[in-house]
Amino acid sequence: MGQDIKKIENQYDTIAKEYAETFTGEHDRKPKDREMLRRFSQEIGDGRPVWDLGCGPGQTSQYLKNLGLEISGLDLSEEMLDQARRIHRDIPFRKGNILELDFEDDSMAGAVAFYAIVHFTEEQAGAAFREVFRVLKPGGLFLLTYHAGEGTIHVDDFLGRKVDMDVMFFSSDFIFRRLKDTGFEKIEVIEREPYPGVEYPSRRAYVFAMKPAVRKSIRPGRTGRS
Repeated sequence: MGQDIKKIENQYDTIAKEYAETFTGEHDRKPKDREMLRRFSQEIGDGRPVWDLGCGPGQTSQYLKNLGLEISGLDLSEEMLDQARRIHRDIPFRKGNILELDFEDDSMAGAVAFYAIVHFTEEQAGAAFREVFRVLKPGGLFLLTYHAGEGTIHVDDFLGRKVDMDVMFFSSDFIFRRLKDTGFEKIEVIEREPYPGVEYPSRRAYVFAMKPAVRKSIRPGRTGRS
């Protein structure tokens, strides 16, 4: 049983203004974030399009745009997207769900998902990986971040607002295996300790994964979203 996507959307609608005020510019305080985003930008080069999945108020989208990428953002929450459009007027944003991406197969050069799976069960995380794999072009690059560890934390107060959310931790072994089983290759997991006084004190992980440049043969009857 997965978490209720509509509930997640509603929770972020509630805190969108406070979230934007708190997290806009957050990468300025996180040197490993900057290093990983620079690497992603360099490896993508002039590939396009690139999408920031679960973009929130657009802080990661803006950072990548400043690095020269043609970037767009997607998020569940319309209120969060309103904040993103207000702050980052030259970046396209649209509403969408990483579990059911409204994009053609093999249509993205790259995708980033900064903490976009933190409210997902393991099954939902796997579904998200399958969707990202489907929409990436052969040779496309995926950069994922998450809270590394095990278990779940229930949050009922966030940024001064009453909320009702579960935050999931994932082991890097699980993430690696699930990405590999999905079909990704060249999977690299990089973990770090939290930055004291800057973020929640959980271990963080970044993962680079690539869709194979040469399409593998598909059994008859297996196409599209299968």
